[in-house]
Amino acid sequence: VLVAINPYEELPIYEEDAIYAYSGQNTGDMDPHIFAVAEEAYKQMARDEKNQSIIVSGESGAGKTVSAKYAMRFFTTVGGSASKTNIEAKVLASNPIMEAIGNAKTTRNDNSSRFGKYIEIGFDKRYHIVGANMRTYLLEKSRVVFQVSSIRVFSFFCF
Repeated sequence: VLVAINPYEELPIYEEDAIYAYSGQNTGDMDPHIFAVAEEAYKQMARDEKNQSIIVSGESGAGKTVSAKYAMRFFTTVGGSASKTNIEAKVLASNPIMEAIGNAKTTRNDNSSRFGKYIEIGFDKRYHIVGANMRTYLLEKSRVVFQVSSIRVFSFFCF
């Protein structure tokens, strides 16, 4: 489980050299980091040949989506991609249009998503990424049903 906390400033701890620093390390050997969580999941997948999950949790605006991007970047850098394409960019570009215009302004976040994401990344026998699938779930039906005076809601419906 990864708890995302937004530092509200750019930090130089997500560069490619940080990925290689965490690659191959044991969980307790390095500082807590998204790359440490990703490395442990990747290592256990390869060692135990079992599916792994990373749950990213945090408050609105904490950086959960950005943390998922970093985990995917770790997998594509360390494991590579069988097709040599940018899986991370393709998966995140596949976000439904509702995500782009279905967000809401809350008292804590000007662009709060009402959606949860389940991202499934497929690996081949050599542990190279071969594809990914993302499912989106509407989490906060209360914002669709009524509007609090301090919250701005934009809704988009597809039939």
